[in-house]
Amino acid sequence: MNTAILAIDQGTTNSKAVLVSTDGQILSRGASPVGIEHPQPGWVEQNPIRLWESVLEAVAACLEAGPDLDIVGIAISNQRESVTIWDAETGEPLGPVLSWQCRRTASACADLISSGHAPRVQELTGLPIDPMFPGPKMSWLLDRAPAGRAIRLGTIDSWLINCITGGAVHACDSTNAARSQLYDLNGQVWSDELCDLFGVAKSVLPEVRDSSSFFGVTKDVPGLRNGIPIASAIGDSHAALFGHGAFNPGDGKVTFGTGSSIMTTLPRFIAPQRGITTTIAWSIGGRPTYAFEGNILVSAAALPWMADILGIPDVQSLIELAATAEPGGPGFVPAFLGLGSPYWYSDARALFSGITFNTSRAQMARAATDAIAFQAYDVFKEMSSQSPTRLRTLYADGGPSKSPFLMQCVADTLNHAIVQCDAPEASALGAAYLAGLSLGVWLDLAAIAALPRGGTTLAPRRSDVADRLLVWQDAIYRSTVQRASTMNE
Repeated sequence: MNTAILAIDQGTTNSKAVLVSTDGQILSRGASPVGIEHPQPGWVEQNPIRLWESVLEAVAACLEAGPDLDIVGIAISNQRESVTIWDAETGEPLGPVLSWQCRRTASACADLISSGHAPRVQELTGLPIDPMFPGPKMSWLLDRAPAGRAIRLGTIDSWLINCITGGAVHACDSTNAARSQLYDLNGQVWSDELCDLFGVAKSVLPEVRDSSSFFGVTKDVPGLRNGIPIASAIGDSHAALFGHGAFNPGDGKVTFGTGSSIMTTLPRFIAPQRGITTTIAWSIGGRPTYAFEGNILVSAAALPWMADILGIPDVQSLIELAATAEPGGPGFVPAFLGLGSPYWYSDARALFSGITFNTSRAQMARAATDAIAFQAYDVFKEMSSQSPTRLRTLYADGGPSKSPFLMQCVADTLNHAIVQCDAPEASALGAAYLAGLSLGVWLDLAAIAALPRGGTTLAPRRSDVADRLLVWQDAIYRSTVQRASTMNE
């Protein structure tokens, strides 16, 4: 019987499952929505049970659509910086999943910054103090957990590993640990200093393992036989970088989704100077590979909102309308949850600027699509200035990467060619490749780099970017500097 790896890609809005053959081809796909709740303005959370159910539904759909074969291993990629808490003995959730988008810890972060902790946290973790990151979220969950329970606390990969193994394993991979703000990137350990700072006991945290390693076996998972090894776990953005074969310093990718992640591989650990973060890209054989990253909080998530505001039936219709816009038009900053990289300004709010009586619906649609490219530009500029190597091949993945119009806008704005990938499931493929390394399906990185990928290279060609960037920069000023000035009056 033919064999395959089952890759689970648990994202912010959907869970996906992909069967990947031993020659690196996608055999079938399945997906299921998760659901997001906003109990208060700025609060974003999910139901951990519903999240697990969506994974099971995606797996069932994938298996039903695929050929009859033997699954030799399971790979996990997951939304990062989201955390949850559960009972170690029963597996019962003791709180919600606090999303990476959630801003409920903004005041706690502000207190830490005003107390002078930001430089030390960035030195140890490569991350700024911001509500996006899990340290304060973990403290929030622990403070509200019922007394007298045996607690497990972790990122989404650890929750899925717990569910798949029937509670036998409490572990995460180094990329997810690296995004927690509790992990010392150089020491490769949970930091006593950081755990004390954020008020998180090390005893409740998962064991940290390599991205390509053994995380236990399936136990009583519907649709799967018992004993299938979990052979990899990795954060979704890191998995995408690995899936593209971006193994050389300077290789990078842009993942477009609810938010966006821009990441480029580094030759060694380098602390960021401003605006961007340093992270572990993946770890194999006890050795980490590092990367620069810029995290954009709201990217393609603004498009359905804009379509609804303009009375357009769907996102595709919005993009088609944007493509017809005349030159000029307003600026739009999608800071619905504040601004992430390179600004890290949690008090920013979404706005349009420069609207006149002559502004058309098409121009407003174009402002929304351009904002995706302009946010990427701001991060890319910081990476280019701080990287010790020239930025080389830049891949694009995620659902919106399927739009030639959007991706051409990105190439034009960055003034850098991008590779529009044939398969947007780069995260699932990257996790599957790492599992294949662990299982011996592929012997080394060279074998993975040689796998066929395909894609279309889009060279920059638009000539009016400079004028539109001025409009964008004015809008950013109004959303950040001018807003801060107004708030301080």
